[in-house]
Amino acid sequence: MEDSYKHKGMRLALVNYLKKSGISDLRVLRALANVPRHWFLESAFLGHAYQDKAFSIGEGQTISQPYTVAFQTQLLQLQPGQKVLEIGTGSGYQAAILAEMDVKVFSIEYNRKLHDRAKQLIKKMGYQNIQLFFGDGSLGLAGFAPFDSILVTAGAPSVPNTLVAQLAAGGRLVIPVGSQAAQQMLRLTVQADGQVKTETFNNFVFVPLLGRFGWES
Repeated sequence: MEDSYKHKGMRLALVNYLKKSGISDLRVLRALANVPRHWFLESAFLGHAYQDKAFSIGEGQTISQPYTVAFQTQLLQLQPGQKVLEIGTGSGYQAAILAEMDVKVFSIEYNRKLHDRAKQLIKKMGYQNIQLFFGDGSLGLAGFAPFDSILVTAGAPSVPNTLVAQLAAGGRLVIPVGSQAAQQMLRLTVQADGQVKTETFNNFVFVPLLGRFGWES
């Protein structure tokens, strides 16, 4: 798996673009500078790997555009050592970005082929702080809860209560919610008194969340 000076230069240019686009968390920007995005794409897209675009990864799924990855990660306000659950492993790129933030990553994927492919790549990359699971992400991973953060990388019809219940005190859930055509990014935070604060952000377009509390598969 090659990562040339050319690739690194393209990543730095992408990071500078993301800075100008409003991504201000230096740890997030450093993570994007460190992870070779071209390793997660089909060979047909290698020349475009560092454009701010989403690309197909097969199975009707996509790798999110870098701005979306950075925006969602920034909303989590991660601290080293925290436990983070990702719903929708996809290519594994977002999981690698999270791992670069020095957190413990648990990621679950609904599609067996994508899960197997991501597992192989993450193993080759040598990450020790990522655990990948195959299953229904809309149910979360109750056996490993509570989580300091939960990140959903697919559009949900509503916020699954199963995920909110798996947050630690002070924990954050970042999830795009809306129709299958477009969603609004939400951040839910569990307050000290147990109440849940909801904040709304930009509109995005994600592939549908599948599973019991997602859209029909």
